[in-house]
Amino acid sequence: MTRQVNQQDISNFFVAGINYKKTDAALRSQFAINTHPYASLLELAPGYDLNELFVISTCNRTEIYGFAESAEQLGQLLCTQTQGNFETFETIAYVKSGKKAIQHLFDVAAGLDSQILGDYEIVGQLKQAVKFAREHNFIGVYLDRLVNGVLQSSKLIKTNTGLSGGTVSVSFAAIQFIKEHVEAIEDKKIVLIGTGKIGRNTCKNMVDYLGTKNITLINRTNQKAATLANELGLQYAPLETLAELVAGADIILVATNSATPVIYESQLKYKGNKIVIDLSIPCNVEIAAQQLENINFVNVDDLSRIKDATLNKREEEVPKAKAIINELLFEFLEWHKMRKNIPALKAIKCKLHAMQACELFLDYVSRQNNIVFAPANTDQRIQKVISGTAVKMKTQQQHGCSFINAINEFIATGTN
Repeated sequence: MTRQVNQQDISNFFVAGINYKKTDAALRSQFAINTHPYASLLELAPGYDLNELFVISTCNRTEIYGFAESAEQLGQLLCTQTQGNFETFETIAYVKSGKKAIQHLFDVAAGLDSQILGDYEIVGQLKQAVKFAREHNFIGVYLDRLVNGVLQSSKLIKTNTGLSGGTVSVSFAAIQFIKEHVEAIEDKKIVLIGTGKIGRNTCKNMVDYLGTKNITLINRTNQKAATLANELGLQYAPLETLAELVAGADIILVATNSATPVIYESQLKYKGNKIVIDLSIPCNVEIAAQQLENINFVNVDDLSRIKDATLNKREEEVPKAKAIINELLFEFLEWHKMRKNIPALKAIKCKLHAMQACELFLDYVSRQNNIVFAPANTDQRIQKVISGTAVKMKTQQQHGCSFINAINEFIATGTN
């Protein structure tokens, strides 16, 4: 039977994860989680005494957030679905709890912790991760409120600062790389494999900034490739033709969500010089293929090192972003503080209703100095007392006294 962790104790909230700061793309690949493993992970969670959690897995990071007695429970659960084992994860992972874990999530959603500062793609990835966990009943009141506050903060930062200004992301960095390394781009054959969010963004950036439409799209679901190709005036081809198209391409971009490689050494060896850009985690280009002499291979870590004037401007916006985060973080912590008082407030409310229904109490009050206890608008009077008590409990932190004072106030407001 799953033990219930006290959500009113903020120290029970953890994040355990790895990111680009201490691990390279190859190592992060060992701990990537896509949809199928995520579902399996949630099925196993109750066996680890976990019932409120979510997982973010992107090209930059894999992190598990949730309530637990220890971060080790979360890490062990995560590693049931990864190629890498828990022993390795434990040596490279960071662990944060309580306010520090909450602060970390705010920073991640704002793009402050992204490999490319201000990268806004993380917001969509966070929404998807939480949506999946909610559909499987792993998002409770606390995580729901926390995520809403985090997304609100991210939106305010996007609207009111230049932290995500300009056009810089991993997908756009791929375009910059191509521009710097390829001449006469209009004569080059480009193949893009994978038309999910990152693939779609990359494709649009190629059309907008490279000025070419000599692009063929391939996707596991052919209709998705067809839809995007028709929208942008490009070509598309079925997955079965991948090897042939890759062999004849000058530039290959991989943005798939596969647990295993989709591009192999045999498809590229002796097929001429090519640029191969892998935007996937785990890496979807076979290691042997990456090391071929005719291949200029680039992954997300390589792309993150690209710097330009836009990133310098974003650095200047960091203090503004942090100020917004601090405000929303304070609001969340205040809400959390008030939730500690909910059991006491419910008990007071229950007692006041019981008193109102007690004939002995009503008779006693009515005989005190000929005071008449007014029965009208009882619910409104009780709610008024509860609201006032909640404010006092928040400011005075005197739970026992608040209980007694609430009863006295209820009696006073019911007399004339």
